[in-house]
Amino acid sequence: MQFGIFSVGDVTTDPLTRHTPDDTERVRNMLTIAKHADEVGLDVFATGEHHNPPFVPSSPTTMLGYLAGVTKHITLSTATTLITTNDPVRLAEEYAMLQVISDGRMDLMLGRGNTGPVYPWFGKDIRQGINLAVENYALLRRLWTEDVVDWSGKFRTPLQGFTSTPRPLDGVPPFVWHASIRSPEIAEQAAYYGDGFLHNAIFWPMEHTAAMVNYYRQRFEHYGHGRADQAIVGLGGQVFVRHDSQKAWDEFLPYFNEAPVYGHGPSMEEFTRDTPLTVGSPQQVIDRYGAFWEQVGHYQRQLFLVDHAGLPLKTVLEQIDLLAGEIVPALRHEAELRRPADVPSDPPSHAELVAAARAAGQVHEQQVAAGDHWTGKTAEDDIDAADEVTA
Repeated sequence: MQFGIFSVGDVTTDPLTRHTPDDTERVRNMLTIAKHADEVGLDVFATGEHHNPPFVPSSPTTMLGYLAGVTKHITLSTATTLITTNDPVRLAEEYAMLQVISDGRMDLMLGRGNTGPVYPWFGKDIRQGINLAVENYALLRRLWTEDVVDWSGKFRTPLQGFTSTPRPLDGVPPFVWHASIRSPEIAEQAAYYGDGFLHNAIFWPMEHTAAMVNYYRQRFEHYGHGRADQAIVGLGGQVFVRHDSQKAWDEFLPYFNEAPVYGHGPSMEEFTRDTPLTVGSPQQVIDRYGAFWEQVGHYQRQLFLVDHAGLPLKTVLEQIDLLAGEIVPALRHEAELRRPADVPSDPPSHAELVAAARAAGQVHEQQVAAGDHWTGKTAEDDIDAADEVTA
């Protein structure tokens, strides 16, 4: 089972020191956090995608491309790539490039985001959010799996003889997660393609998470990708940990109370009762997250949010140390004990995807069609056509 961290990249004032990092400091802190997660042996670092203050990660592939060069083992991912407002042609190019640069040490999580105004900012209609997600992903898959694409749809200009470059590493696209908190249509989409489904339930009760995950599992089996318990599932959550649980509570409380991300709504007592937020000792985190298997079955990826709400960098690095040193080893051991032998322990690696594709005869050498892949034509075609008209 994979364990890692994700960042939403919020810029939040520290309620104790009143220090507010500027955008540059926040971005550089995220890089430090990711590198430290790699050094201590966590499996995944994922960054969100936002295009508005108070968030900074507007260009995930830029950040992850840099991290590919300065980390050694960690899988680099996204904690939402906006499939609705990004052009799927650009996504195909950027993430294939990241796949090549990282030598396959990456995947991506697609979602619609949680910021309504992002739609008009990028010329899209929020009322078409689900339809955009469905159409754009269908095109993205074709751009990765077909060397030359002719395509027309509702939400972008047609493509004629288009080849996305670079081609996916070893002829196999990156592994894709579909993330949704409340839309069964997205769980259906993940199941239809046999992709992963991640429920980032940092604001939702586990009963809701279990309902969404179990729906995805049923539909995964319906589409013939395997048994329901073999579907690829990920969860999100958040923790704040100290060896003394009361000290953890007292230290995190002012951050919770003032953090805009928590909306100044429910109390921390209510939040820790009703959502995965766990504030306490390492053993409390182990007990809480270890119980999730009983509600959603064995799952393959658990991501923790640890760098939000204005927490100082030093504290965040300490949280990562506690996760990697005490919490993750115990959870990993327990997960392996509970996992049925024929249920995947992890999401598929690039090497596993390549092996599976070769076994199915789905890997082929790039076929370079004659002509201009930007328009599907050559200058000679236009000259020949003109000659025919004038002949």
